[in-house]
Amino acid sequence: MKASDGMFLDSVVYVTTQGTQVRTDGGQIIVYDVDGGGGELGTFPAEQVETINVFGGVNFSTPFVAEANEHGIVLNYFTQQGKYRGSFVPERNTIAEVRRAQYALDDAVELDIAKAMIRAKIRNARTLLSRKGVTGTDVLRDLGERVKCADSKDDIRGTEGEAAERYFDRLDETLVDGWTFETRSKRPPEDHINSLLSLTYVMMKNEALTGLRSYNLDPFLGVLHADRHGRPSLALDLQEEFRPLFCDAFVTRIVNRGTFTHDDFRDDNHLRDNSFKTYLDKFDDYMEETLTHPYFEYEVTRRKAIHQQSILLRKAITGELDSYYALEVSR
Repeated sequence: MKASDGMFLDSVVYVTTQGTQVRTDGGQIIVYDVDGGGGELGTFPAEQVETINVFGGVNFSTPFVAEANEHGIVLNYFTQQGKYRGSFVPERNTIAEVRRAQYALDDAVELDIAKAMIRAKIRNARTLLSRKGVTGTDVLRDLGERVKCADSKDDIRGTEGEAAERYFDRLDETLVDGWTFETRSKRPPEDHINSLLSLTYVMMKNEALTGLRSYNLDPFLGVLHADRHGRPSLALDLQEEFRPLFCDAFVTRIVNRGTFTHDDFRDDNHLRDNSFKTYLDKFDDYMEETLTHPYFEYEVTRRKAIHQQSILLRKAITGELDSYYALEVSR
């Protein structure tokens, strides 16, 4: 089923068609075309759905929201261009023992978890550059070693910032002719690569949010990102190790393979509507591709890998594991 109508892959539904309503009937989730003359655009079994992502002018019926709460379905709201607006989180998925352990987490344990996440991010950044034929990245190796010796979160943040600068200085070398990347810019993105990076980081943050909530962790209480009203700090923490190998690798792929051209972007550097639907198709396909998980040592999808990292993080927080094993790939 096209993303323009409603797309179902591995428990995640995307709805992008404007003027649609998500309803429920007999245990089925129905995407109904209200503005387009009526009719069902897609149906999905409620017991198999974990997350529904809606973009722009899409609404939910009141009975459906009650059904989503009963089945533990998370509803995520985005603008039509993919900017995250908020979520509806079901009342279940709250285990008191896990939350108590998270809220009482020792500063030293927080520091160790944060170091593991940022070491993995730097290692994965170097791995991505290596896979793209970029050499001379020993400075990233050295910065990863420096993280191991960090005495504070500020030390980690400083080293991570330096590593990010060094990494982004080389990212342009991973792109085919006709595409350039000079520096990271966010609000607003100053070019098409930055626009794709920002969009993909939002999508990956949402994946991390879903994983953390699935295992009863509070995504708003981080170990490295500072607490701020409305900021899912722990999701941003968890996302760090996925940025190079999941997010940046995806962006370089869709650019280098010619999935998009510069004509797919509007003057504000955001994707045009039809191109955005193509992006969602490609992103979901990408998340369903597999890799060998370095800790569990078996094949999992990228989406499943994020859930497994949430499990490992919860075990580190509750003391079931002596340390957190971040997703780190060396080649």
